[in-house]
Amino acid sequence: MRKSLRKIFALVFAFVICMSVFTEPVYAIDYWQYWTDGGGYVNAVNGNGGNYSVNWYNCGNFVVGKGWTVGSPYRTINYNAGVWAPSGNGYLTLYGWTRNALIEYYVVDSWGTWRPPGSNSLGTVYSDGGVYDIYRTMRYNAPSIDGTQTFAQYWSVRQSKRPTGSNVSITFSNHVNAWRSRGLNLGSNWSYQVMAVEGYQSSGSANVTVW
Repeated sequence: MRKSLRKIFALVFAFVICMSVFTEPVYAIDYWQYWTDGGGYVNAVNGNGGNYSVNWYNCGNFVVGKGWTVGSPYRTINYNAGVWAPSGNGYLTLYGWTRNALIEYYVVDSWGTWRPPGSNSLGTVYSDGGVYDIYRTMRYNAPSIDGTQTFAQYWSVRQSKRPTGSNVSITFSNHVNAWRSRGLNLGSNWSYQVMAVEGYQSSGSANVTVW
C-alpha cells in the first residue's frame, strides 16, 4: 500500500514539474500598446519578450507600453527602465483601463519636467519602498478605449522620482485598495494593463523591459 502511494505521489510530482516547464505562465506578456495623436515624431520598437523602446521628438501626445490584454487588480508588475530620458513632459507609469465604469488609471513612478496631474491630493499610499500621492481627475469629451467619452482618471504618483536602471516592482493591489478606501472604485470589466511611457509636447528616449 505504501509503495503504491509513493508511486502515485511520484507521478503527481512529475506531472506538476512537466506542467511548470512546458506551460506558459498565466501572466505572460501578451499586449503591445502604441497610440499617438499624430503630432511630431514618435518611433516605438516592439522588442523581444517584454522589451520595448521609444524615441520621440516634439511629439503631440503618445502612449507606448507592454503588458497584458486583460488587466488585474492583483498583479505585481516587474520592470527595468534601462533608459529613461525625457526632456519635457513624460511619464513612466503603470497604465490601464476598466469598463463598467470607464476608468483610466495611472501609477506613476517617474516623470519629466512636470509632475502629474496638477490636482489636489486625496491622501497617500506607501508601496514598494515609496510614498505615492492619490488623485482623481476628470476628462470631458476626450479620447478613450470606447471613443470620445467623459470619464474619471485615478492616479498614484510617487512623491519623488523612482531611480531607474534596476529591477523594481509595482504591487498594484496596494494602489487599488488605497483608491477604494477613498471611494475610487475601478470598473468590473478589465481592459489592457501596461507598463508605459507617455509623452506630451516633449522629446526623449526610453528602453523598458516588463515581466
